[in-house]
Amino acid sequence: MSNPDRHPTEVVCGENPPPPHAVEPRRSEQPAVLLPFREVPLGGPRAMPVRRSLPQRERSLIGAWCFVDHYGPDDVSQTGGMVVPGHPHTGLQTVSWLFSGEVEHRDTTGVHAFVRPGELNLMTAGSGIAHSEYSTPTTTVLHGAQLWVALPDEHRDTDPGFEHYAPPVTRYGGARVLVFLGSLFGQSSPVTMFSDLVGAEVTLEAGASLAFDVDPAHEHGLLCDAGVLTVDDVAAKPGEIAFSATGAEQLRVTAGADEPARFLVLGGAPFGEQIVMWWNFIGRSHDEVVGFREDWQREREQHDQGAGAGAGAGARFGAFPDAWEHTLPAPGLPNLRLRSRG
Repeated sequence: MSNPDRHPTEVVCGENPPPPHAVEPRRSEQPAVLLPFREVPLGGPRAMPVRRSLPQRERSLIGAWCFVDHYGPDDVSQTGGMVVPGHPHTGLQTVSWLFSGEVEHRDTTGVHAFVRPGELNLMTAGSGIAHSEYSTPTTTVLHGAQLWVALPDEHRDTDPGFEHYAPPVTRYGGARVLVFLGSLFGQSSPVTMFSDLVGAEVTLEAGASLAFDVDPAHEHGLLCDAGVLTVDDVAAKPGEIAFSATGAEQLRVTAGADEPARFLVLGGAPFGEQIVMWWNFIGRSHDEVVGFREDWQREREQHDQGAGAGAGAGARFGAFPDAWEHTLPAPGLPNLRLRSRG
């Protein structure tokens, strides 16, 4: 998914239940913190709204997770659905996860695939890729999350690629669980990761509580999708994240009394690197991001002129699919140099 902001600002970053006789697992010394969202319009003539809870001023990363958009449930007859023409990415992986509806994906590695509920589509941008995302004509209600993972420096120029995985539905402590990245709840995902991460969907019945073991070296964000989710004394509503710092060996969550709670567990070891994130690019310096933008503008102009992006040697973003009638231009850069910190 593209970052649809017309004037994007740079983001600088660095930074099974135990048996009854077991020793009480250690909880983080820092209580959970609520990360709110801001509403952003996403493309299309009627601009489907999305709730963006990462990045934000208070926190740019959770592990290597660097971007969290939550959307729906939206009646596409009213919002126009997802309409995101071809656009570029560098230095990251996109994690597409749906609760309802269907999205058609095309990219410049030649992949044509569909995102469906409960199935992971993982796209590795690496040195450069472009893709498009459109909700399908059969979709009536669109509801899901679009997530980005920053690639560590040693892997950020890896070859672009695409993986699909349909995790099994399992039960853990009475909760319905799907683990799509890493290992959690006794399940493991086989998809390629370049840093230590976990990702899972969890559904709790109304009023139910769940305690589950986590890696104390990880920080975690629990993105509420439906209902109300309480972590420690923090209650998160749809689109909000309950953030837990490193140090906890177990997380304890409770669903609101009136309806089930569904949430995503997004965790990982602190990223520990400096990055610059602007529009759809992740780099390490102002000049590098400027170069990514120039490459994209040049290659899309070649495509519009009929030369076909990717036809020439050294094309960063690959060959545009024949189905693409148009692509997204990069917004103008800010007047100040993009900064990195960590």
